Amino acid sequence: MSAQAQEQANTLPITPASLGDLWRLRQLEKLTFSREDAWPLVELLFVLVSPHIVRLKVDYDNQMIAFVAGDTRLNQGAGWIITLGVAPEWRLIGLGERLLAAAEQAMHMPAIRLTVRASNQAAIALYQKAGYQQVGVSPRYYVGGEDGLIFEKRFLESLVEHSSKQNEKKQIWG
Repeated sequence: MSAQAQEQANTLPITPASLGDLWRLRQLEKLTFSREDAWPLVELLFVLVSPHIVRLKVDYDNQMIAFVAGDTRLNQGAGWIITLGVAPEWRLIGLGERLLAAAEQAMHMPAIRLTVRASNQAAIALYQKAGYQQVGVSPRYYVGGEDGLIFEKRFLESLVEHSSKQNEKKQIWG
């Protein structure tokens, strides 16, 4: 991609995704992921309407070129990036980094985790550059039996803020 296109990519807005994006998200899934890894239509629908999911996108020329979704339920004390995809011709110019950072900010979690194919070195490099550290392995997590590597990033400010809010609730409610 040219320097001009890279500069343009850095100025494209990151906006919330909605149900109206379903078919464009489906097209991005098909471009971005293998047939085995692309989500079925029902899962795409769920991610676009579920209230506890942060969903962000980048559009260009009426096409979705990047998407991220993060689950903000605190059931494990951490949110999860459940998908992050960038169209192949838009990779390696910073869109993934921008989208990941925007999702982290929107999720407001003390920690965020994600799972990535052990063979996906480009994604692993992106996550490590963003401050994620490998904390585990999920054996045979992916179709075909490939392991999923579990990465985590902790946010000290969010942790302190979350702890303060919990203490305030205890003081108010006893």
